[in-house]
Amino acid sequence: MKLDITKVPAIIDRHPRKASSLIMILQDIQKEYNYLPSEALHKTAEALDVPMSKVYSVATFYNAFSLKPRGEKVIRVCVGTACHIRGSRQIQEQFEHHLKIKPGETTPDMKYSLEVVGCVGACAMAPVVMINDKYYGTVKANRIKQLVGKG
Repeated sequence: MKLDITKVPAIIDRHPRKASSLIMILQDIQKEYNYLPSEALHKTAEALDVPMSKVYSVATFYNAFSLKPRGEKVIRVCVGTACHIRGSRQIQEQFEHHLKIKPGETTPDMKYSLEVVGCVGACAMAPVVMINDKYYGTVKANRIKQLVGKG
């Protein structure tokens, strides 16, 4: 199945056609497709008249961007110091068991992706799980099945 990237020109047109718009355009493309398709990166480079190497460099520098398809719901388990001390490893293991994927993978139905992150900046709520843009604090391993249904 070929990816439909017909929305990319409209996304690009929402921004000034200059190199300083690159990150904003990539954010909007990622929001639309849940990752950065290669074809979209090429169209962006062409539209902004910047080298493909610069677009790729920005797309791979920021952790928020993904070059491979991700699930509808991206589950991020924080493994920073506060979360680690409060049991984030067990939470991660429960997600792996329940979803049958490892960090960096996506379920075959493209519904969930699992990621581990160094810090989400919510240490007071440790351990923390993010599902898309929503934070869940003081998470216990026995809540994982319930959390998978949310997001």
